[in-house]
Amino acid sequence: MDKKRIFIIDDDIDFVKAIKTILEKNSYECACAYSAKEGLEKVKEVKPDLILLDIMMEH
Repeated sequence: MDKKRIFIIDDDIDFVKAIKTILEKNSYECACAYSAKEGLEKVKEVKPDLILLDIMMEH
């Protein structure tokens, strides 16, 4: 079975690292972006099954 891909978009680098570590230990594939702009640029290439998004990012 293919691993499910989760795309994490958040400007808090420590939060992203922590969530990514937890998810990867539970057999998920993760991709990360640290700004809304970067997230929009990468979303088509990442093709995630789920997006975790910080809706209160400044940029």
